[in-house]
Amino acid sequence: VNKGEGQGANYLVCKRRPRKERVTGFFTSKNQIKVDLVDENFTELKGEIAGPPDTPYEGGRYQLEIKIPETYPFNPPKVRFITKIWHPNISSVTGAICLDILKDQWAAAMTLRTVLLSLQALLAAAEPDDPQDAVVANQYKQNPEMFKQTARLWSHVYAGAPSSSPEYTRKIDKLCAMGFDKNAVIVALSSKSWDVETATELLLSN
Repeated sequence: VNKGEGQGANYLVCKRRPRKERVTGFFTSKNQIKVDLVDENFTELKGEIAGPPDTPYEGGRYQLEIKIPETYPFNPPKVRFITKIWHPNISSVTGAICLDILKDQWAAAMTLRTVLLSLQALLAAAEPDDPQDAVVANQYKQNPEMFKQTARLWSHVYAGAPSSSPEYTRKIDKLCAMGFDKNAVIVALSSKSWDVETATELLLSN
């Protein structure tokens, strides 16, 4: 086999793999994960995972942006959270994810199903010592109960999970009544340990 033929074979593997994964029914309600096409060329997909039980994310549905590189499956897909989430290993601003299999621990035998199940597992078992979001990781380690309440509130507001802390909701409403944007208020209060005064100072400084 000459070099050109080898490259062609790799190209076909790259292009066919997402289609094969979709057709073989990897995405079932059993694991509460799914993927839909955005791009007919299979280069852009939209994933969804359910928040794991017995976590602050339970009851939420989390949308993911999945971009398939031409070198897939030899290189990992690029994945980020579209749905806002409060988690040490996921950026609360951009949705970027810190997960080893999306970086140097990826293997060509892995599938999109592997990725989605790994993300569900990450929601259930954070790695605060290898954070993507240092503010969230600090809260996770310093005040675990506040972290859980904050993550649950974000799950309620952004992912449709059941209602959360009435106390936190009242603080959000108080600052929103002052004319601040709700998303900005949630970020400010979350990052300032739900202290209204320091959160207000942060909002005024932006």
